[in-house]
Amino acid sequence: MSRTILVVDDDLKTRNLLKTYLEKQQYAVRVAHDGASFIAEFERGMEELSLVILDVMLPDTDGFTLCQTVRRLSSIPIIMLTASADDTDRIVGLELGADDYIAKPYNPRELLARIKAIHRRMQLGTPSGPVRYLRFAGFTMDLVERLLVDQGGQTIALTSMDFNLLRFFAEHAGETLERSRLMEQTRGRDLGPMDRSLDVQISRLRQRLQDDGKQTALIKTVRGSGYVFSAEVSHHGDA
Repeated sequence: MSRTILVVDDDLKTRNLLKTYLEKQQYAVRVAHDGASFIAEFERGMEELSLVILDVMLPDTDGFTLCQTVRRLSSIPIIMLTASADDTDRIVGLELGADDYIAKPYNPRELLARIKAIHRRMQLGTPSGPVRYLRFAGFTMDLVERLLVDQGGQTIALTSMDFNLLRFFAEHAGETLERSRLMEQTRGRDLGPMDRSLDVQISRLRQRLQDDGKQTALIKTVRGSGYVFSAEVSHHGDA
């Protein structure tokens, strides 16, 4: 798997320090100083990138707008950096398709841990057995191409973490999955007492599946316990 990261931050010192730190950890790092340079760099090297780090505050745009642009083009994992102590920025970022967030000022070691967790989950998401497709409720998951297709043949846009979460649900259909277990699968860490990131991600996933949690009820909330994926899932080795 590629270990190339694209970082956008308008502060030169922060940008250079992060680049140097990640390169010492054996990552290839590309940098951008604003939205325009980020888009140019992203489009030029999209196929080689394994992760994007977006600062929310930029001189010519904001990280939210860039997150939306990236999501229109790719499912590459996104970590957002926010200087706001308010949860609003973090929740908005997750709703727009970010995979994780970290508040400024941050410890580079924590950011590195988040990067490693995302890359580890991407590797674990690569199938090693004969099963390639999971089918349920008219949807087909391609575990090799990492795509979700509806019954009309249309590809459903999912982030890398959303795909991993849906796959985990589908592979454990019928089981009541505790929130802490789901959080570990998507974030690589435990839930904090005020952490709503899992709720936001499940809400986003339900929207992608056109599941309101009541009528089609693919992802059911089990009060006091967690969630259960209620669809019948079939496994296939080929199309």
